Amino acid sequence: MVLMYADPAATEAMTAEERAEVFLRHEALHRDLEGTGEMLNGAGLVYPRDTTTIRWSREGNSAADGPFVEAAEQLTAYYVIDCATPERAREIAERVLDFHVVAVEIRPIHDFFGMDDS
Repeated sequence: MVLMYADPAATEAMTAEERAEVFLRHEALHRDLEGTGEMLNGAGLVYPRDTTTIRWSREGNSAADGPFVEAAEQLTAYYVIDCATPERAREIAERVLDFHVVAVEIRPIHDFFGMDDS
């Protein structure tokens, strides 16, 4: 899994041209990875301010508006990829880094609930 992080304030401040540039880069990556069969799925996520975090405790669950962790960079999107090596995953992840996506986490998936894992 490729987890992408960006600063939501910077995302909101992007110009139409910058948004188009980001869109074209991701569109090219999708096209390439769909062609190789490496792209399983992915999605962009809403702004952190529009999320709800539910926390467990022995006294009972509690819900709060906003992200799990307060940070400048927040999880903004993800891709689920299927590739042969960790090096290939890194190669793919490096393609999404730019002025918008400033950090990428590569995390292997150990369970595929409802997804084709072949």
